[in-house]
Amino acid sequence: MVKPLDGILVVSLEQAVAAPFCSSRLADAGARVIKIERPEGDFAREYDHQVKGQSAFFIWLNRGKESLVADIKGSDDNALLRRILAKADVFIQNLAPGAAKRAGLGSEDLRKVNPRLITVDISGYGEDGKYAGMKAYDFLVQGESGMISVTGTPEDMGRVGVSICDITCGMFAKTAILEALLSRHQTGEGASIKLSLFAGMSEMMSPALLQQIYGELRPQRMGLHHPMIAPYGAYECDGGDWILIAIQNAREWARLCGEVLGKPELVEDPRLIDNTARLENRAHLDAEISAVFSLHSRDEVRTKLEAARIAYGAVNTVADLAEHPALRRTPVETPAGTVEVVAPPAEFVGMQLSFAPVPELGQHSDQIRQEFRD
Repeated sequence: MVKPLDGILVVSLEQAVAAPFCSSRLADAGARVIKIERPEGDFAREYDHQVKGQSAFFIWLNRGKESLVADIKGSDDNALLRRILAKADVFIQNLAPGAAKRAGLGSEDLRKVNPRLITVDISGYGEDGKYAGMKAYDFLVQGESGMISVTGTPEDMGRVGVSICDITCGMFAKTAILEALLSRHQTGEGASIKLSLFAGMSEMMSPALLQQIYGELRPQRMGLHHPMIAPYGAYECDGGDWILIAIQNAREWARLCGEVLGKPELVEDPRLIDNTARLENRAHLDAEISAVFSLHSRDEVRTKLEAARIAYGAVNTVADLAEHPALRRTPVETPAGTVEVVAPPAEFVGMQLSFAPVPELGQHSDQIRQEFRD
């Protein structure tokens, strides 16, 4: 089966999350991805040992790649990488700023040899300025970008519970590479692309940033409630389970009051008559809803919400996600056997889904060295 990126050679000098996320999704699309690893391997291989003795992070981020162990500072291996890159379409690296260039693998130098090459340099805060040399782990960038300040409850800040900075940057990197490949098809020229975790997270923070600079609204931490819409949040049901509801307009508010809460008089209550009033009297609003929801199980509340055509969702655990009827999974081979991974969000109708295996450390070193020998 032909995939969209069949015939595209990607070389990725990568570690951790952002660059591996990008390159793995290019591999999903059919690209040949050669992952350059140091002798001890990508340190993400040792993040945990939860998936048949293997790292969940590494399994998630490295399917479909070929693993080449190489010392980029060694003359023989450095020469090997240059030979590979002379034939490559894309080069991705997320080493510390300047490390690739010091090894003779800087974007500008590589593109002089191979003008069709698309180079992608991923950093924490960009390659210039006083933040260029700062270590930029996901948690730290969440803090620097302001993300933590808008996450959590009014009393306590919190971090987003997944590697959102790395994932966002990896997504933007893949998008930029696809744009560059389309541009190269038109012009014959490659491109030099530079991204940072901080830039990706700043994009995610844009609405709050625009409000801060130009408006009077200020971002608020509201826990499981919306800062500007009410009711739009989480409520506890009998038994301790939580349910989310989202009211967007006056019609839905009226149906919630009459059909779910059994309190049609709340529609005309001046304290709750419109969204502005409900925001000002949020404590009273929440008390009215909780007084009803707390008497019924989550399933009973869900039945009432469905009948009233009110948007709702459950506050699920990861265990719940594993059994969720909307979750799509697909098998992938690993050195320790087959595991089920989440299927890509974008589903191509009529295209059979398949992934190449997750590689062992250095599994393809001999083959690649033979292929790209002098």
